[in-house]
Amino acid sequence: MLPDEGLLNYIVDRSHGCRHVTLIDPGKQSAEEATKRSIAAISAGSRMIFIGGSTDTPDEVVHETCKMIQEALELQIFASSQDPASDEDIWRVPVVLFPGGAHALSPAADGITFMMLMNSQIRRFLIEEQLKGAPYLHKFGVEAIPTGYLVFSPGGKVGEVGEADLIEPTQTELVNSYALTAKMYGFQILYLEAGSGASTQVDSKCIEAAREVDEICLFVGGGIRSSEQAAKAANAGANWIVTGTLTEDAANLQELSERISKVVAGAQSSSS
Repeated sequence: MLPDEGLLNYIVDRSHGCRHVTLIDPGKQSAEEATKRSIAAISAGSRMIFIGGSTDTPDEVVHETCKMIQEALELQIFASSQDPASDEDIWRVPVVLFPGGAHALSPAADGITFMMLMNSQIRRFLIEEQLKGAPYLHKFGVEAIPTGYLVFSPGGKVGEVGEADLIEPTQTELVNSYALTAKMYGFQILYLEAGSGASTQVDSKCIEAAREVDEICLFVGGGIRSSEQAAKAANAGANWIVTGTLTEDAANLQELSERISKVVAGAQSSSS
């Protein structure tokens, strides 16, 4: 659900401190389950929903998931508008595509992280998937948010599929150079990724090196499971914390809410 101030302004606004994104993989759950998890995540403090993850999920599945989540948000906004004690704005949370490629798109999304996997060693994730997706996004008016994407060790599946030249924790000068390059390309976002379900998160010194380029909005994901880990990333300069496995592994919606609440609290402990 598109916020009143517009998607890009909403994303880059730092007045709310470090915020949380819940990543929903439509290839790992039904649209109904994804919608329930999204609503629970927003109730627990998530301020954006990413739709994506798997590299082989067809666009019909992605679209059905986006559409169902948007319909649920509209219902929540309507219900809140009927209750004077309720704040309907908490449900004005954008649903944004975080695609594994040009096959996983939907006109029901509020926008897309239009990404270049900057440390990929193959042309496909540098430009080819983008060339395939751009005409579709233009046709349906899906807002593209220019995004640089960097994969760090251990990298996980995304590092493997993307054939990324993984960045090590000691390569802070390289990270800073990537951040400068992202700025010069005009990217609004730089996403630092350790990989889905990673055993370690992106090193704080690497986040700090990227943060030196202040004009870039920093997203950090991979390996963040606790309030302490979220606080560590936020204190290093992350503007958004992204978690996905945290949601997928939850036994039920109550556990999901409790987990996300803790990560949100950790992220909010910083004023990034």
